[in-house]
Amino acid sequence: MSEILMIKDCKKINSNTRRITFEWDVEAKPGQFVMVWAPGMEEIPLSLSGVKHEKSVTFKIIGPDTEKLAQLNSGDRIQIRGPYGRGYTYDQNDKKNILLVGGGIGIAPLIPLMKARSADIVLAGRTAEEVEPYIPTAKNFAMKHWESTDDGSLGFHGNAVDLVKEIMKDERYDEVVACGPEIMLYFLHQYLNKVHVEHQMSLERHMKCGCGVCGACMMDDKRVCKDGPVFNNYEIDLMPEFGTSKRGIDGSLIVFRK
Repeated sequence: MSEILMIKDCKKINSNTRRITFEWDVEAKPGQFVMVWAPGMEEIPLSLSGVKHEKSVTFKIIGPDTEKLAQLNSGDRIQIRGPYGRGYTYDQNDKKNILLVGGGIGIAPLIPLMKARSADIVLAGRTAEEVEPYIPTAKNFAMKHWESTDDGSLGFHGNAVDLVKEIMKDERYDEVVACGPEIMLYFLHQYLNKVHVEHQMSLERHMKCGCGVCGACMMDDKRVCKDGPVFNNYEIDLMPEFGTSKRGIDGSLIVFRK
């Protein structure tokens, strides 16, 4: 589904992160994404950070397309296509003890899940600026929350995986749900497999069509946009390209870890 929608709000989250809010009467699930376009930019995929009638996308300004998007204001219009992909699998009424792990901009797509069911959460970033905006929401909705920063400016001095290891010395979880940089997810996946904790992770690849047609986002034999972007640990075990390679804009395989 594609619609031209009016922006309700474009909020500055920190120096390089914005959240655009809009009303859209379609069903969406935590973990799904949309394709976003406005005049003067290429269409780009963005994960939903709000999935109720009032929806939102939260994005980091990293290039000309997100720079253009960040310049929009309330009352401006954007084209939204979707929602696409497979989101997180969860049951609001089950008794599972869940830990959410968000790294950097990957914190935002976990917010709808944190609001939908009881869970603890790790908020991780390079600096306090990346983490602080999400703490009030974690205080309101999470059972327990922890923060970590690479530079030690807030909370645990270290990365998300190191903090999870510390937490799990005392806490026991049935499942971990994570979203963040692939390097974080890769080492978190290795650790959680070692301690036999099931997990779901939202993966990222270059997406052009968003609906599984073009094949630009292939990871092994999976289309991240259609078969994912959320995969469970059993599926990730069968994806050797995860954490070891990426694809260029032309679809070529680029190996960075053997």
